[in-house]
Amino acid sequence: MSSVERVRRFLQEQGLSVQVKEMDQSTRTAALAAAACGCPVGAIVKSLLFLADGRPVLVLVSGDKRADPRKIARLMQAGQAAMANADAVRSITGYAIGGVPPVAHNTPLMVFLDGTLLRYDIVWAAAGAPNAVFPIAPGELLRLTGAGAADVTEEPGQ
Repeated sequence: MSSVERVRRFLQEQGLSVQVKEMDQSTRTAALAAAACGCPVGAIVKSLLFLADGRPVLVLVSGDKRADPRKIARLMQAGQAAMANADAVRSITGYAIGGVPPVAHNTPLMVFLDGTLLRYDIVWAAAGAPNAVFPIAPGELLRLTGAGAADVTEEPGQ
């Protein structure tokens, strides 16, 4: 089963009638995804895997923000947190960087959602490939992922 099909099946199993869209153009970055979806960059969900003292944590960040490793370390009660490398991302989530969805991972993950995503009625998340996305209400994304809404982003000018 393809990565996109794994996401599609997961969403269906959760009872969601969300349509995964496979685009002709890349959605690998927040800017590319926003252009493809016709939405603000902030409405793109970046699914970022961090390792906090070696423990994986998925952070869902608005496309117009940057994750703050220090805030993530504090949330995880860890000495430090850093973004996982490409091999770790693929091993832990089952997806390559640029297509990591917020759901349907190889490993159950603790998840934090950037509270600024809640400013949108609909956000767009990767669906397992660098050209696949799906729209979802942020509140539904919170429920679906079991995430906690948190301040996980850098302050302006940081």
